[in-house]
Amino acid sequence: MRLSRRRLLASAAATFAAPAVLRAQAPLRLTILHTNDVHARHEPTNRFGAACRAEEQAPGSCFGGSARLAAALAAERSAAEREGRTVLVLDAGDQFMGSLFYTHWRGLAELEVMNAIGYDAMAVGNHEFDNGPPVLGRFVRGARFAVLSANIDASAEPELADRIAPFVVLERGGAKIGIVGLTTENTPRISSPGPRVRFLPDAEALAAASRSARDQGVSVIIALTHVGLRRDVELARAVPGLSAIVGGHSHTLLSNTAQGAFARYPLPEQGASGFAIPIVQAGANNRYYGRLDLDLDAAGRVLEARGDARELGFADPRDPAVEAIVARLAEPLVALRARVIGSTTEALSNALCRRTECAIGNLIAEAMLEAGRPAGAEIALQNGGGIRAGFPAGSVTWGDLLTVLPFSNTLATLKLRGADIRAALENGLSAFEQGAGRFPQVAGLRFTWRPNAPVGSRLVSVSVRQPDGSYAPLDDDRVYGVVTNNFLRQGGDAYTVLRDRAIDPYDSGPNLEDVMEAFFARRSPLSPLLDGRIAEAP
Repeated sequence: MRLSRRRLLASAAATFAAPAVLRAQAPLRLTILHTNDVHARHEPTNRFGAACRAEEQAPGSCFGGSARLAAALAAERSAAEREGRTVLVLDAGDQFMGSLFYTHWRGLAELEVMNAIGYDAMAVGNHEFDNGPPVLGRFVRGARFAVLSANIDASAEPELADRIAPFVVLERGGAKIGIVGLTTENTPRISSPGPRVRFLPDAEALAAASRSARDQGVSVIIALTHVGLRRDVELARAVPGLSAIVGGHSHTLLSNTAQGAFARYPLPEQGASGFAIPIVQAGANNRYYGRLDLDLDAAGRVLEARGDARELGFADPRDPAVEAIVARLAEPLVALRARVIGSTTEALSNALCRRTECAIGNLIAEAMLEAGRPAGAEIALQNGGGIRAGFPAGSVTWGDLLTVLPFSNTLATLKLRGADIRAALENGLSAFEQGAGRFPQVAGLRFTWRPNAPVGSRLVSVSVRQPDGSYAPLDDDRVYGVVTNNFLRQGGDAYTVLRDRAIDPYDSGPNLEDVMEAFFARRSPLSPLLDGRIAEAP
């Protein structure tokens, strides 16, 4: 199933249009405040999701952060309660991984912030398993909120047994509300849950947990999912008895007001029970939060759904208590940024990366390819403009690495036909004269090109590295495994072919800087790598 923004925006199959008299008499008026895919971004971030530098501390340059989130959620809670509404605060998973707060604290920073904000429940995301069950187990033991997943069977894992519930029943506003969690079934492939944690089919698990909650007198079922928007739409159609879906995993911004939103908020989808199911998601990286207002009848049917995902801007108020927590947790990170992660035999410049093959680009692409091989990657693609500095000669620190790769991009994997790979490379070669950032730095393939040829016909030949080290011509009809960064995979730098033609894409792998740190650990000292993989045709 391929979701298109046009299809979703044009869809009129499901709406929330009960008569006004029924809405006015709704027995439950519920407000859900929600986040997803925060990825340890407790400090404000720039538009790329990286921590704001001092020179970026200005309106339009810095967004979000946990102190702003806490203040916004508190204000929304007060406003909703003044309206006589029952309020829940939910998170749809992937609090872990994405900044130095997680690198150093391994979930304890997220735990302290979430407890201070006062969440009611959280779905387990795939990144919650990135450092194995012990780290997640410690987090769950300290949580003052329910940690949920109906399709995780952790009964054989001592760190997690009896700690992750399929659902929780919350008695609020005179009603019993069931919150059912779900986690992407791909977690064993993209994270590290270990051999004793099983992931069950999500639709069956959601249906079974919903029935169990109903047996306890629950009238409203909220699916709190970390499976991505496409799967949320499928679940709405397949699983009866849902009142709403609060989602995450695909980092999708659904909003009526925020710039660049993928589709409307809430997104209505015709449910398995015959009435509309509102689906919501609020972007990623602690830049947005959502407020979903639901008026429901006694059976949990939505009479009216409205709300929006809103951006946390630079000028928004900050909660002083949470700001103090974040400042304290940030103190050890100063030393972490100074930590030596490896070394180079000589300086590696980024000066040519926007126009031709560069040694630092080759090294980054090779590191990406190594990290992507378990997911089937044969080819790596990195944009030259994403390499923002060079490495010094000698010792290299974590701070140096964050200067080279400041965007907190994640590793993205996909499959792509050879003809589409050829189109992606043509795009990368289309604007080198202006020093555009899209120039392709690659691993696993080599190509020749004509800089003076017209745009769209510059690529002369492409060959792909074979397991024995030889090269074979790119087959336009064959499907190849590709690894890139999430910015390019989502169409950045005009790589729309990676967005529109991708097969089985996954955008939320490890952060690129973490991939590069591991490469330094394995290969230091790094030496310049220029092997003619990008050549001009005679």
